[in-house]
Amino acid sequence: MRSKLFLPLVAAICLSISASANAQSYAITNAKIVTVSGTTIEKGTVIVRNGLIFAVGANIRTPADATVLDAGGATVYPGFIDTVTNLGIVAPQAGPGGGPGGGGGGGQAAAAAAAAAAQPSSNSNYPAGLRPELMIEEVLRGGDAQFEASRNAGFTSALSTGRTGIFSGQSAVINLAGDSVSSLVIRSPFAQHISFVTLGGGGYPGSLLGTFSALRQIFNDARRLQENQRAYAADPKGMQRPGADKSLEALFPALNRQMPVVFSANSEIEIIRALDFMKEYNLNGIIAGGLEAGRVADRLKAQSVPVLLSLNFPKRLTASSPDADPEPLAVLRSRAEVPKGAAKLSAAGVKFAFQSGGATAMTDYFANAGKAIENGLSRDAAIRAMTLGAAEILGVDKTLGSIEAGKVANLVVIKGDLFGRDKFASHVFVDGRHFEQKEPVRPAGGRGPGGQGGGPGATPPTPAGPSMGGTYTITIDVPGQPIQATLNLAQAGTTMTGTMVSQLGSSQITNGRATANGFSFTTSVQFGGASIDISVTATVSGNQVSGTVDSPQGPVQFSGTKNP
Repeated sequence: MRSKLFLPLVAAICLSISASANAQSYAITNAKIVTVSGTTIEKGTVIVRNGLIFAVGANIRTPADATVLDAGGATVYPGFIDTVTNLGIVAPQAGPGGGPGGGGGGGQAAAAAAAAAAQPSSNSNYPAGLRPELMIEEVLRGGDAQFEASRNAGFTSALSTGRTGIFSGQSAVINLAGDSVSSLVIRSPFAQHISFVTLGGGGYPGSLLGTFSALRQIFNDARRLQENQRAYAADPKGMQRPGADKSLEALFPALNRQMPVVFSANSEIEIIRALDFMKEYNLNGIIAGGLEAGRVADRLKAQSVPVLLSLNFPKRLTASSPDADPEPLAVLRSRAEVPKGAAKLSAAGVKFAFQSGGATAMTDYFANAGKAIENGLSRDAAIRAMTLGAAEILGVDKTLGSIEAGKVANLVVIKGDLFGRDKFASHVFVDGRHFEQKEPVRPAGGRGPGGQGGGPGATPPTPAGPSMGGTYTITIDVPGQPIQATLNLAQAGTTMTGTMVSQLGSSQITNGRATANGFSFTTSVQFGGASIDISVTATVSGNQVSGTVDSPQGPVQFSGTKNP
């Protein structure tokens, strides 16, 4: 009897503690406030209470119960929104042979097979990859740690969709904090997502022509089934009962323009094909990627099609050297034109928002947004594409995207120039939950927010707090096949260099950065004949290290020790 009473008591205490945490009040004071929806406040206060923005303005009284965060010299923005990601989705399990999807020469096919196997079982009449009924909400997982890298860069929300298939799932808009799926999801489903890919593995469709044929067939079948079901419901006499088909029925909202259809398309011809398909089936369409969308801005405007514009701009993959083969003219032209795309969309009146486009380093997102500004996009338009413009396209602008009283408290405090090299997100709020980062110590005489660069005679760099250099032995928790790896790191000021060695080989790290309590870097590993970019974010406590390895296949956790 006592145990029966004890369990509800514990639950009540836990709920009380949770409610108390959510009721925490904060006052961000002395900050420049970029509201996005209105005028910028040069020096003001934002009050956060019960997970919401309680008040914002230049002459706001600080409540007596609020925790005060003095943001003098910093700027408060609405939390940034990444409009196409795989965040929150469990990575496909590893196959036999070691690495993700198995080893050997069939790496790509094995990875695709592993991804298909990881999908929930279905009684669909269509093969995996051609099943529009897949709900991304059903494969999400809760937990704050998986979002750390994005959140530390100032992102508070994202659109999450699947990684593989012609239909990659009905996406969900999520917040980047929460222990349960229900606490993550803001809107689900948001849209159907379609990619012009093949299914491979010897199945149909195995060619691009087959993909377009399969798409038209499934949309035609869905349209016919809906018509038959409507006719049968109106007067079933003399009619054979239409059979149920969950895959076809999942397309009804798209055919009725009740659900957007997002087409992943980067090249001009892909975008034109997607626009033709939208017109043929009268779809409420959106382009995702859109690296060459600027070339068809007028048609995008004419069809009222928004763009979720990738900031993962094309880069030169081979080092410049006298012996290197010259790049084709088309590649050079693409690299020069892509940064101009956002300005062209803006000038044409096309709605657009930014996405990270699978970039492994979030620094590229802000750097390339800066390049878009250098190529004609206004700074205000760039900030809007990261916040309210994104929320509008995703249909969540009543609660997210701007700093207004009554909206969800998704906020980021940035020190330094948002599009500069030395910006730092000191405070991030997600659903009113406060996440704080310790600012790394800047090299003496080096660049800091608003500071000057070093030069001849400058003071040598100093370490960012405790030394993060050394040798680390870690275990990467790839589902079904943990990977052992060794990190050999050297630190000079806040710069980290070194190697990552595992069963996938040895690779040099890039973009290494030491912080007061850890480090981060990017690198590439070879698998199945392909190069896979990964980003690593780590926290060091004593001789213990833990963190996240993020890749196009999704985030996984790791832990280990620093060797003496």
